[in-house]
Amino acid sequence: MVHLMDKKKLGTLEVSSLGLGCMGMTGFYGHADREKCIQTIQTAFEHGISFFDTADNYGFGSNEELVGSAVAPFRNKVSIATKVGVVRSRETPNIVSINGTAEYIKRQCAVSLKRLGVSTIDLYYLHHVDPNTPIEETIHAMAQLVAEGKVRHLGLGEISIKNIRAAHKVHPITAIQAEYSLFSRGAEKQIIPLCKELGIGFIPCAPICRGLLSGTITSFQDLALDNFRRKFPRFEPANLTHNFKIVSLLKKVALAKSCSLSQLALGWIFAQSDSFVPLFGTTRTSHLLENIQSKDIVFTQTEIDEMNEIVFNNMIHGNRHSEMSRQLYEFDD
Repeated sequence: MVHLMDKKKLGTLEVSSLGLGCMGMTGFYGHADREKCIQTIQTAFEHGISFFDTADNYGFGSNEELVGSAVAPFRNKVSIATKVGVVRSRETPNIVSINGTAEYIKRQCAVSLKRLGVSTIDLYYLHHVDPNTPIEETIHAMAQLVAEGKVRHLGLGEISIKNIRAAHKVHPITAIQAEYSLFSRGAEKQIIPLCKELGIGFIPCAPICRGLLSGTITSFQDLALDNFRRKFPRFEPANLTHNFKIVSLLKKVALAKSCSLSQLALGWIFAQSDSFVPLFGTTRTSHLLENIQSKDIVFTQTEIDEMNEIVFNNMIHGNRHSEMSRQLYEFDD
């Protein structure tokens, strides 16, 4: 039985008020059991989540296949978002490039449709901007996919306001996805205000700061050797020691509120705007059910101010991206 969950509009696309990010189900954070991940996706649907996020480079394509398999029984009742533009291969997994040419976009869309097992992608993101291809050329190619019925809506990843405006002139942009959490506030400066100005939906990803705000990570050694967070400055041992002090202070706020730290982090996102659609990731049904409950937690302005004061007074240490991956992003904290 499908439980009810509030719906929100990203432009004209209606989705559940929470989305499930599936990136970690095929690598990045270490090994994940495929069957348990499929069960997590299907349990999410049973509890009202109808918005699932993947990308053509996650798991070198296997992530799209997993998501497609998991949602197949109820495909017409959910919205699938996937991304294009980042090029990775199993042979050279640490080498990342960007391709936004029209030829590549069209070819990869066909590949994604096949992997997902669908005839139409509900929300198709340009993952990152190709510095060698004008944004107008890339978006025009994506707009053609909309005209052909292969894509319903277009979205953008973390890109500059200049490129957001340029893309929006070519074809209406439905949503911007960018990292946003208590610890990652860069989007507040220009991205979120621009989304409001242009009527574009905003999807905060990594709202639990890649697990740092979950309370489940207690040391650098908790991260598996193949966990990509080991390369992130925020998770380096020296920075992590400082950041844990902030987490401990926020835990006290969560304890007083009788909620978990993850629920506190997600609840803070909901308190910023009733139009945001947070996108959290997990491979476990227990964490899934815990996070779903966050939408029912109401924080007072005093509590929100207390959380903000804790973060601002202590200042998180370390960038949110590794030096290698920072080149892909057009804005940072």
